[in-house]
Amino acid sequence: MKKNLSQSATNENAGKRLARLAAVQGLYQIALTKNTAEHIIRDFHNHPPEQSVGEMMVGMDVELFGEIVTGVTREEPALDEMLAGAFGEKISAGRVEILLRAILRAGAYELHNHAKIPTGVIINDYVDVAHAFFDAKEPGLVNAVLDKIAKGLRS
Repeated sequence: MKKNLSQSATNENAGKRLARLAAVQGLYQIALTKNTAEHIIRDFHNHPPEQSVGEMMVGMDVELFGEIVTGVTREEPALDEMLAGAFGEKISAGRVEILLRAILRAGAYELHNHAKIPTGVIINDYVDVAHAFFDAKEPGLVNAVLDKIAKGLRS
């Protein structure tokens, strides 16, 4: 019985990680196309994205995906203010690459709105998302910025 419970928790965690990855992709599309969150969510339901291996994102937490995309879009100015406060003096939030900004906004949104999810889980998942797209310093920047935001929000 324990194996089924832990496997269920693992499947749930994987579904949330996939939702975070898809949400960042959706936020990136919104930034590039200026489509609405509702349009992106509807398009996702009609044409689910594929993982890099070509497999469908089976088991993804579709509800979390929609909540992140809608919430980030709705709270964008407040999230950008949080990000600006978390960047060092050397980096301006407005000069951050679009995809990296989508990752940071989504992470900041979840840290602010999902208090029941452990900070480490949120930060680690968004660092993993950053690793999916970047090879250089960006994952470390995601870690540092989200950690600083978390300390401000959850202290």
